[in-house]
Amino acid sequence: MKKNIILLLCSILVIALFSVGCGSKDTEETLKEDNSLAEDTSLEEIDNSLEEIKEKGVLVVGLDDTFAPMGFRDESGEIVGFDIDLAREVAKRMGVEIELKPINWDAKTMELNGKNIDVIWNGLSITEERKKEIAFSDPYLNNRQIIIVRSDSDIETKKDLEGKIVGLQTGSSAETALNADSETASSIKEISDYPDNTTVLMELEAGRLDAAVMDEVVGKYYISKKPDNFKVLEEDFGRESYGIGFRLTDKKLVEEVNKIMEELKEDGTAAEISKKWFGEDIVVK
Repeated sequence: MKKNIILLLCSILVIALFSVGCGSKDTEETLKEDNSLAEDTSLEEIDNSLEEIKEKGVLVVGLDDTFAPMGFRDESGEIVGFDIDLAREVAKRMGVEIELKPINWDAKTMELNGKNIDVIWNGLSITEERKKEIAFSDPYLNNRQIIIVRSDSDIETKKDLEGKIVGLQTGSSAETALNADSETASSIKEISDYPDNTTVLMELEAGRLDAAVMDEVVGKYYISKKPDNFKVLEEDFGRESYGIGFRLTDKKLVEEVNKIMEELKEDGTAAEISKKWFGEDIVVK
């Protein structure tokens, strides 16, 4: 009898221990799920990028103020341009003011992630390399990296750049595009970089450079001022698109700007701004 009682007690003890073990495992899994949900919720709460802009009442736009016609200073020193007009309209429809903040273009990502600016909006080319550090809006303009030489130059193709001195802006997509063409880049005698495209063209005009590589929208704007001094080669270093740059975490702000930009396209405002600066509607639909 005693033996049977002992066996019964042992059985109950084993069942109890097994139940506790299973309960612990279930509890552990539940905690994991709860933590996962908490993390997801936390991530969602962290992205208050749009609310922050509306709360402070201003959108700080980082730009290179020598990048005509996208964003540059006119004769009175005021910052104007195609991107500036677009940014002002977006800020207006967002219900906030706009602050235009010139930055060192080579340090644009640092300025953005350091929260010195809210967006980079100034002819910013969308590249796979930049996507690792910057979130982009939908494309709104197409562009290509053109080669500019003096009008009396005998340079006609990329092969003719062999042994020559080529200038471009530091940290620009022109620099990335040229170096991506390893055959041409390795044949060039020297690649000289400058803080802005205005200086690049001044150096080219003065004869200290043999050619320049830059964004088509910028290059053609400057060439239109001195059409007899420069020419553009038929070959280029690739096509790309412009987008607005944001911090990778600022998804809600990206969504809002994309929505407003779409409205500007649909109601014709973007087309009007484009015609003002380019004489035609070149905005990506």
